[in-house]
Amino acid sequence: MSASRAMRPHPFTVSRRAILAGGTVSALAVLAACSSNSASQETSPAASGGASTGSGSAKSLPKSTVVPTELDSGLGSGQADGVFPRTVVHYQGETTINAAPTKVVVISTGQADAMLTLGMCPIGSTTASGAEGPVSQYLKDAYPDQVSAIEAITKVGSRNEPDIEAIGALKPDLILTNIAGKDDADTLHKNLTAIAPTVVMRGTGQFWKTDFLLLADALGKREAAQSLLDTLKKEAAEAGSALSSAGTVSLLRKNSDKLRIFGPISFAGSVVADMGLQRPDTQQFTNGVSNELSSETLDQADGDWLFYGIQGDKDEELTGQALWGSLKAVSAGHAVKVDDDPFFLNAGPTAARVVRDQIVKAVRG
Repeated sequence: MSASRAMRPHPFTVSRRAILAGGTVSALAVLAACSSNSASQETSPAASGGASTGSGSAKSLPKSTVVPTELDSGLGSGQADGVFPRTVVHYQGETTINAAPTKVVVISTGQADAMLTLGMCPIGSTTASGAEGPVSQYLKDAYPDQVSAIEAITKVGSRNEPDIEAIGALKPDLILTNIAGKDDADTLHKNLTAIAPTVVMRGTGQFWKTDFLLLADALGKREAAQSLLDTLKKEAAEAGSALSSAGTVSLLRKNSDKLRIFGPISFAGSVVADMGLQRPDTQQFTNGVSNELSSETLDQADGDWLFYGIQGDKDEELTGQALWGSLKAVSAGHAVKVDDDPFFLNAGPTAARVVRDQIVKAVRG
């Protein structure tokens, strides 16, 4: 089937509008049962007896690094939860959704996480690079009662190359995507809107909170999403307050030949910030979510605690590097391998809870 044959008319409107793209649990409640067809990211001074120095030292974050928590002016629908029709202004125009969606396809990072957090399951999802399936294991672990529905989600291509034909075959009543990492976002948007109403988020970990609000708005659940974010931030602050002597927290990821540290505006970095924990001087950068390292600069990944993820490689490709054993976190037994998916691949509320809980578990012992 060609992409054009997969297209079908829908009673919705999409008008192009100039949108400013500039950005300004132990108990995370699930709001509704999920079904496949229903709406319904070196030791601490106290422990080591000395102060951290060099790459393990820290400073206060400038306010400009705060991950946005409110939608840019003009975005969203302005409607109360559950009210349809609603016209949602997003990053590629505006879309009118006539009724509460029940068959949703998600294209981009963290959107399956966001839907499951809100008590809904997508019927289709793309797959992240290197992932075996469209939905990560951490989501199955977080929602064990919904494993059957999650495993029934249809794969519709990759995040960078969605399968338009497969999406059309599912006959969705809503498609969710973002503008990040798309070679031709306009053409993709045109193809998707010919299949079903499509709402476009901004993408990247820096904007995960506002993307969650915009996604929830399209589902008629923005107020519920705001409440969840408020609860999540409160729980993060409470968890972090119990770790005040933890020192600096470093975030590192090894993926193929890429070695990166993650700053305060990355997804995992934002969770660490919400916990009120400190970051090493080398991870205070604000010109991107991550900085690439080489084997010779691996010392920039040091901190009192080092949380690292590895995708598609043997652990030895990181832990066998020459500088690995010289890191203070490694020497102190504070280098912790974490689940790569929630820390570095999926930016959503449930992933944020997993990141928080893994940090707490490691530091508390």
